[in-house]
Order: sequence, then structure tokens, then C-alpha cells
Amino acid sequence: MPEYKAPLRDIKFVTEEVLDLHGHYAKLPGAEEATPDMVAAILEEGAKFAERVLSPLNRIGDQQGCQFKDGVVTTPDGFKEAYKQYVEGGWPSLSHPEDMGGQGLPDSLGMLVTEMIATSNWSWGMYPGLSHGAMNTIELHGTDEQKQTYLTKLVSGEWTGTMCLTESPLWYRPRYVENEG
Repeated sequence: MPEYKAPLRDIKFVTEEVLDLHGHYAKLPGAEEATPDMVAAILEEGAKFAERVLSPLNRIGDQQGCQFKDGVVTTPDGFKEAYKQYVEGGWPSLSHPEDMGGQGLPDSLGMLVTEMIATSNWSWGMYPGLSHGAMNTIELHGTDEQKQTYLTKLVSGEWTGTMCLTESPLWYRPRYVENEG
């Protein structure tokens, strides 16, 4: 089984030489904390998490998948513990507002970490990915009450987001009959 190795050298080249993200961050209000040293440290720790925690779970996730039995959903071995490490590392809050419990760092930095997570283990990466989608929606369109109720718990990682699928089930195929009269 191939092991994931985060492309930190490539990320550094693109962010520093092509995009000049550090220069961009210096101009963003509230992004003063995103110094080159801090960004490098965050990316290095994100790479370690992706390589050492998530990548080794990739195969077991495919083999076991989530299971639903007797009304209880269980995740593949190691997924729950990996999520706990993710929360303890402060990853859910990386690029969300400080007044909601976030770290207030730039979205682009959060996306770089998300890329490493998703590339190392796509099935596990869906867990925080769905949460980030819910967080972004509530942050942009939620009332102040909804933000305080839901966003703070999602940003902390205490709660997770989900997806509501609207597609009809595969077995449901409406049959259209022409009116012959």
C-alpha cells in the first residue's frame, strides 16, 4: 500500500514564489498572525497529521466502511480516534472567526491543510469536509442565534456537519404513461 507524503516543497514553492501568500496575508485585516514561520509550522504539522494518522487509515476505511447495525452507526477502526486528534490539534477552527471560537487564519491556509487531509484519506476527510460546508453556510447566511448555537459547536469540533441528499433512490423510477384518450 503506498504511503502518502505531503508535497510540502511544492506547496511552499506555489504559496511563496508563485502566489506570494505571505505578502497577501500581511495585507489582510486580522491575518497578522499568519507570519511565514507560523504558516510553515501549521503546514508541517498538518503534513504530519495527514501522513502519520490519516494515511495509515486509508485502507481500513475502504475495507470496513461505516456500518449501520441495530440503529447504531460505527466508523472504521481508528477513525474516531483520528477525529479526536484532529479536534485536539485545533484543525476544525483554523480559518474560522475568532468570535466563534476559531483561530481567524486565512481561508487559503485552511484549504492547504484540507488538501493534505483529503489527499491522504478521502473517506476520513469527508467528516470535517461536511462540517466545513455547514460552517461556511451558517457563517454566511445564519442568524446571530444560529451562529451562537451551531457555529461555535462546529468550529470547536464538538459537533460535525452532515449532508442531506435530495436525489431520489435508485430503486425509485417514476413511470410516465402517455394519455391515450
